[in-house]
Amino acid sequence: MKDVLIIGAGPCGLAAAIACKRAGLDVLVIEKGSLVHSIYRYPTYMIFHSTPELLEIGNIPFTTANEKPTRQEALAYYRMVAMREELPVNCYEKVTEAKKTAEGFAVTSVDRFGDEHHYESRYLVIATGYFDHPNRLQVPGEDLPKVSSFYKEAHPYTGMKVAVIGGNNSAVDASMELARAGADVTVIIRRAELSDKVKAWTRPVFESMVKKGRIKVYFQSTVEAIEERCIRIRTPEGTVELENDFVLSLIGFRPDRTFLHALGVETDPETGVPRHNPETMETNVPGLYIAGVVAAGNHANAIFIENGRFHGELIARHITSQS
Repeated sequence: MKDVLIIGAGPCGLAAAIACKRAGLDVLVIEKGSLVHSIYRYPTYMIFHSTPELLEIGNIPFTTANEKPTRQEALAYYRMVAMREELPVNCYEKVTEAKKTAEGFAVTSVDRFGDEHHYESRYLVIATGYFDHPNRLQVPGEDLPKVSSFYKEAHPYTGMKVAVIGGNNSAVDASMELARAGADVTVIIRRAELSDKVKAWTRPVFESMVKKGRIKVYFQSTVEAIEERCIRIRTPEGTVELENDFVLSLIGFRPDRTFLHALGVETDPETGVPRHNPETMETNVPGLYIAGVVAAGNHANAIFIENGRFHGELIARHITSQS
């Protein structure tokens, strides 16, 4: 039996594993994708908003020649930390079931070969994040192959008519990269203006590209339907039909509370925040903890790597205080 089993090998899950391992606990991390899979899925040339020291885990320095680190630098950093700390991480292994037992928890998983594995642990940490569950448009045609909720890089869209849905940082950054790569870009935003969360140094560049006609924007508009060769948009002036090759639906993500609910964790009906003690990160289910963005409920922007990385220390301290 393990002391602590952690579901999720994102930065906050790794930070929790480091804290627990350094506290003398026997730890195992299970991750359904690659190490820090959410960061791997970020756009190829993305630059973080944060300075490197705010992304550090385990008090291991994150150095970069630039003021803000790139996605590539972050991937290299978290790989280095996981290897240096000799963290036991089972990648490409998906947890299919988690149950509370008299001794702690029983967890079942399936690896990439289809083999089933069974684990027991005294304590369980859910650090699953958000970013595998994009919000849905709920319109006809959103399951067409030309529609994606993940943007990697602009090159494949050169010369294509691309509709970008959303008005936050991801949509703004993608739109500018696409336009620079020669795509015909139309941005569809349901609000009357860009989100106030758009980076201060990005907003004027985007607005300049719009003013120069390099990017078209429909404010106060929503998608009615997506078809093979076109997209229909409801605007304040009526419905507009545009020729279209690809759609990038960059409207955010939703939490996956499957394991939390199955294990009996209560959530606030308004905020979606799992019931937990913020001083220990223990939920209303004894021995079950949460770490990272899953603790933010419906508002993922409330918790980033910058603050979620400290959850592991709270968890390790609480577990060892009971031993």
